Amino acid sequence: MVDRLLGLAKQAEHPPQAAPAAPPDPRATVWASVQLARNPRRPHTLELLAELASEFAELHGDRLFGDDGAIVGGLARIDRFRVVVVGHQKGSDTEENIRRNFGMAKPEGFRKAIRLFELAERFGLPVVTFVDTPGAYPGAEAEERGVAEAIARSIGAMTRLRVPIVSVITGEGGSGGALAIAAGDVVIALENAVYSVISPEGCASILWRTPEKAADAALAMRMSARDQQALGVVDVVVSEPGEGAHVDPAETARRLRAVIIEYLTTLAATPPDELVALRARRYRSLGAFQDLGPGPEPTPVERPGLADRLRRAFEAGSRTLGDTIGGRTVGGRDQREDVGRLQEDDE
Repeated sequence: MVDRLLGLAKQAEHPPQAAPAAPPDPRATVWASVQLARNPRRPHTLELLAELASEFAELHGDRLFGDDGAIVGGLARIDRFRVVVVGHQKGSDTEENIRRNFGMAKPEGFRKAIRLFELAERFGLPVVTFVDTPGAYPGAEAEERGVAEAIARSIGAMTRLRVPIVSVITGEGGSGGALAIAAGDVVIALENAVYSVISPEGCASILWRTPEKAADAALAMRMSARDQQALGVVDVVVSEPGEGAHVDPAETARRLRAVIIEYLTTLAATPPDELVALRARRYRSLGAFQDLGPGPEPTPVERPGLADRLRRAFEAGSRTLGDTIGGRTVGGRDQREDVGRLQEDDE
């Protein structure tokens, strides 16, 4: 009894230490960001502009085919800057999502973006883009109208623009549909935004033959905003209020406004030629590679001259076909047989 009491006293003086908490599962953390990036209540381009811009005039159509609701754009004023805005637009409900094609642009959407980029350069206005798409629309009509060419031309147009470009990844940054309007001088990402070459479900279907491995694919692709910042793809990550941007869109827009204005101010002081050169250097330097220098000198190969090639060609032809004289083959098998019979007759 006494021993037991003494043991309790010792435990009171030196309580047992709690077991160390298990480290968070990185796969679960990344997958949570993917789910937050896809939250239907997350603010999209038009909702953010309602808080960011004091003025906004939307422009429609690509002047070639039609108006794609998955990409919106126009002229806006953000603080003291007059800018051209281009961004993906998802819907807040099923009906609007169908009308906006769930933020998946068709060729006319990217060509509308190109038209607005060229308009910005013509009037010397900075460009601000908002990226939030699972990817470009993969349907047959998009392929028929040249979606791949439209994406490539949009990227090319952005790399040549002689005005500042600030790109903001607000939700999903999926594949070429995202990159088509994200080739900026500065790339900003919200805390729970994701950026990847393919959706995690698509990656899992290719690597593991099942979309159930999507969380593993998301971790392997390092698609979270923090991972992309570590890789140098994203320049700055903006924290989101509370549990995410969908909780307080106005506060999210306020935080984005401060960062956008900061970078627009810095880029406005950069000469146009230097802007283009720095932008090209930025994207050429992405990715890890090693320069091994010049390799060993190649061993010179002796090549026969024209006369040697002709002689060999004639010799090969003579061996194969022989020369026909008087209906008989001369120089070939028949000639050798005749010579053999003559020698036998002489003997």
